[in-house]
Amino acid sequence: MALFRSIATVGGWTMGSRVLGFVRDILIAGLLGAGQVTDAFFVALQLPNIFRRLFAEGAFNAAFVPLFAGELTEAGRDAARAFAERVLGVMALVLIIFSALVEIFMPEVMGVIAGGFRDDPEKFQLAVDFARLTFPYLMFVSLAAMLSGILNTLERFVAAAAAPILLNIILIGALLGVSLGWLPNPGLALSWGVLLAGIGQLSWLALACGRAGLLPTVPRLVMGPKVRRLFVLMGPGIIGAGVYQINVLIGVRLASELPEGSVSFLYFADRVNQLPLGVVGAAVGVALLPLLSRQLKAGDVAAARESQNRAIEFAMLLTVPATAALLVLPAPIVTVLFQRGEFSATDATATAAALAAFAAGLPAYVLIKALAPGFFAREDTATPVKVAVGALVLNVVVALSLMPFLAHVGIALATAISAWANAAALAFLLYRRGLLAPDRRLRSRLVGVILASVLMAAALWGAVQGLAGWLVAGSLQGIVALVLVVIVGLIVYGALAQLLGVMRWTEMRALLRRG
Repeated sequence: MALFRSIATVGGWTMGSRVLGFVRDILIAGLLGAGQVTDAFFVALQLPNIFRRLFAEGAFNAAFVPLFAGELTEAGRDAARAFAERVLGVMALVLIIFSALVEIFMPEVMGVIAGGFRDDPEKFQLAVDFARLTFPYLMFVSLAAMLSGILNTLERFVAAAAAPILLNIILIGALLGVSLGWLPNPGLALSWGVLLAGIGQLSWLALACGRAGLLPTVPRLVMGPKVRRLFVLMGPGIIGAGVYQINVLIGVRLASELPEGSVSFLYFADRVNQLPLGVVGAAVGVALLPLLSRQLKAGDVAAARESQNRAIEFAMLLTVPATAALLVLPAPIVTVLFQRGEFSATDATATAAALAAFAAGLPAYVLIKALAPGFFAREDTATPVKVAVGALVLNVVVALSLMPFLAHVGIALATAISAWANAAALAFLLYRRGLLAPDRRLRSRLVGVILASVLMAAALWGAVQGLAGWLVAGSLQGIVALVLVVIVGLIVYGALAQLLGVMRWTEMRALLRRG
């Protein structure tokens, strides 16, 4: 089935990016720890990334892909390219003006994003200086996101999925330069690296679109009816598609009020949590939206329901066991990966607690990625925004309620709770409208996935007890032991999945086979 091949393609390249991201974060933890410079850089990195995921990967893609797919299907490649050029012209102008305003008023923006840093003027100024270097990244990757949308509509997923690897390669290079003494200021080196990565990603995707014959070459400042329709759809989609990122932004703001290191604890925990979320959730969303859009444009509602069921099934097949593993292994994972150099045992304990809280919501984060395209493909961005507003309010209320008792862990737990509320509401509304109809296969396999994951978690716990003496920080044996624990989990879950009929190897090969 083409959907599963597409998910595997996007997920595979995303996995490569996430692995390099782990290398990057391990180097940051070892060189900088969880202190002043790290907190300031992570806020500076989060600022353009959150806007990127809200406007570019979230709202923009949710609105652009169905419209571009419709133009390509109904009017042909020339009309689709002309539409993309009009979007490019308007989008570039908006981004230039927006970026210039944020650069000018960066201290005020930072006061909103990380107001708690004002109590430490040196940290606050570092965050402002770093953010002025990193924020232009938003403009480059937003334009790159439009090119990614074109390629994804054409089912050319490799170039877009591989683009984030450039960011990690450049930042790893900057960190190696710092460790070798070639670059004296690690915060500035990382911030310049983010800016260079944005330029590199845009160039890479422009080359890929050129090879595909659909590179929008002449930006046109023409606000036609279809471009206006795009921005109308984007308005509510900014919240509807990006609720997770808004929750992260709220988390950063609240964490800035907590003791030093809290922003870093949440960042490192979220990075581990983002591995399955990025590999599975993002891949499902990227692959499913163009497919649903084409099927609905062709009037094949039954095929759209089938595609959504299979996307949910595939997502839960991988996400539920990942959740079980992260709930059992947060301390060994953080200790082995990050505890070295300036990153202390206390930092590892605090990060592990946040990781467990984030992981509790992992299936919900991925379900949102699988459910939201059911609305976006029908050009309905209003319904998800209503759901998202409720989830955002819940997130803030729960975070403020838990912070006095759980500190940064309360912020992570609030994010998980609001994600479950969001996913449940989206599923209920799709089901009530007859747009989501879980079939017998989906229901039975979900039961099998949960059972297999629980049993796998028990096996992982036993493996951790047996290898406890090996799972130590900053050592090769710790890495070997963690790999062995992961292998045990994979073998146990794979065997149980076969035994319970959740997924057979022959079926998996058939789904991923080309042709």
